[in-house]
Amino acid sequence: MRNSRRILAAIAGAIMVATLPACTSGGGENSMTLMMDVGYLPKHAPFFAAVERGFFAAEGLDITIMPGSGSTNTVTSVETGKVDAGFADFGSTIISQGRGASVKHVNLLQARSAYAVVALGDTGIEGWDDLRGKTLATEGAGAMTAMWPYAMSKLGFTEGDVNVVHASSGSKIPGLLAGQWDANLALYVSDEPAIDALGREAVVLKWADLGIDLYGNGIVVSDEKLAHKPDQVRKFNRAMQKGFLWSCEHPDEAAQDFRNEVSGFESETVTLAIREQCSLNWGSGEAANNFGVMDDAGVGKMIDISREFLGLPADSDLTPADIYTNDFLAPLHRDETVQAP
Repeated sequence: MRNSRRILAAIAGAIMVATLPACTSGGGENSMTLMMDVGYLPKHAPFFAAVERGFFAAEGLDITIMPGSGSTNTVTSVETGKVDAGFADFGSTIISQGRGASVKHVNLLQARSAYAVVALGDTGIEGWDDLRGKTLATEGAGAMTAMWPYAMSKLGFTEGDVNVVHASSGSKIPGLLAGQWDANLALYVSDEPAIDALGREAVVLKWADLGIDLYGNGIVVSDEKLAHKPDQVRKFNRAMQKGFLWSCEHPDEAAQDFRNEVSGFESETVTLAIREQCSLNWGSGEAANNFGVMDDAGVGKMIDISREFLGLPADSDLTPADIYTNDFLAPLHRDETVQAP
């Protein structure tokens, strides 16, 4: 039987920001800080493994991993110089850029979005049509909430077919378990492992299967860093790519690296999160065989979505060149085998 401490950690991991340890590889002139999108969760295991297995050290970099409190805050922390790099949602970054943030995506670690509807097994939801007449919980703000009407249109649903209620991030899974609602709008790389940690089976309905195949999270750095420390960014990207794909090839070892730093999660929960995270590595277009690479078509789609659903002003003059750059990336490919240093 899993003990209560592990269960609570699985449910509340996203908001345990201040109390969890940072993973560091040292300090010095080439030290860098990397902020996550939220508090430490099993989906972050590849970052911890990249540090622990020496990928950053091999590039002469000392990395400190820090918890986040939402992608928008991570982007702000990068722009203001509080941290050197951030793992942040693509849409949230575009909104920040539309408000004047001088940052760019430089390494697309999630070429596909992790947006999903997540329900419990054996509760009558097995496919999208089963959502009619059901109640979904979502956080009051955020990209998924704003884009749910887009998903509804893809499903052929009209307003009223699905009831949506607002809930805090920390109450969504407890409310689901208690039957207060039928499913959650969620990132399945976070919620499926959390449900697994509770000994329950999750049903995951991925938005990507509806044709909503958008960029997910990537690495954001400031324009100032790109201008003044370009070689550091290149070294960071090389190490990050190798460490990430190594973790995908060695999920058990990567899970142990994570658990050495963050308590409260069973090994199988972390390996599940790694597998789900790694399923997002490869997308379409330039991202089909080039890990981390973005293209104008994919970014242009994200800009359009941001205008229609996420609050980017209709008259915004943002272009793909304002949003991303591949100039600091030497992408790895599907058939490459990565060895730890």
